[in-house]
Amino acid sequence: MTIDDVPLKSTGTSAERTYLATNSTTRDRERSVIETMDDSSPLGRELAREAKRREKLAGKALPRPKSTRIMTVSNQKGGVGKTTTTVNIAAALAGAGLQVLVIDIDPQGNASTALNIDHHAEIASIYDVLIDDVPLSEVVAPCPDVANLICAPATIHLAGAEIELVSLVAREQRLRRAIEAYARTRETRGEPRLDFVLIDCPPSLGLLTVNAFVAAKEVLIPIQSEYYALEGLSQLLKNIEMIQKHLNAELIVSTILLTMYDGRTNLAAQVAAEVREHFPDQVLKAVIPRSVRISEAPSYQQTVMTYDPSSSGALSYQEAAVEITSRS
Repeated sequence: MTIDDVPLKSTGTSAERTYLATNSTTRDRERSVIETMDDSSPLGRELAREAKRREKLAGKALPRPKSTRIMTVSNQKGGVGKTTTTVNIAAALAGAGLQVLVIDIDPQGNASTALNIDHHAEIASIYDVLIDDVPLSEVVAPCPDVANLICAPATIHLAGAEIELVSLVAREQRLRRAIEAYARTRETRGEPRLDFVLIDCPPSLGLLTVNAFVAAKEVLIPIQSEYYALEGLSQLLKNIEMIQKHLNAELIVSTILLTMYDGRTNLAAQVAAEVREHFPDQVLKAVIPRSVRISEAPSYQQTVMTYDPSSSGALSYQEAAVEITSRS
């Protein structure tokens, strides 16, 4: 058992549970008591490590990139933590004062849910941007829990967008042009420049994902720390190579993040070592652990950064965000 497996206290109502979950002061007070435990025990050592990590990150300012960094979060394999990585990295960056836009182009709309953005069928969404040329400025909505973070939501209509895009002019360029137009609109309005745009993709290589690859300059690939981690990755890299050759020569795989890491198993360590051997410059030092808190957060329409900011999962995403900004 780790500290993140300890249930949060509940006083009955959902609102009260959510309040306690987001109250980092309360959680830190509880942890400070536990940290008096003997650090020779496994739990004591873990608590000591987390305390050092938390101290290192406290109040750390992240540098603004020289220009807007547009990153597509993609992996054709499902269930590797694409959406979780997108929203939590975005929240970590925005929490450090950077201006962040999340674009949800997965028809499931999970990123929109995690950021507490309304995305029922009647509202304007990224579907309207791609299909009907609605300006992105009319679609984006602020995340209520994190300052400096906005989101272009996905609705169920996006499920049919693959077919509708086929007959449209410049079908692969539509998201890129929308982002460029939105940047000009922000400048005209006197709004601050976006520092990061993170695009959450569906687990497939259709026209939605192609639009994301064409719009971006970087690809962030989350890889699950399990046996099949590298299976399908070679095909993804081939697809990215095709995009580079025919549609977007600037696109690079800049970042690989190991997710669902269980340090108690030899398998996770072996997978991590193999991935780092193949991609020494792309793999982040930070790894995202298997965490109850990370899994619980979306059910409260939150990221783990606001649900339990002192948890190991939140610390790991903060560390990943620090590494990403240091590479600009």
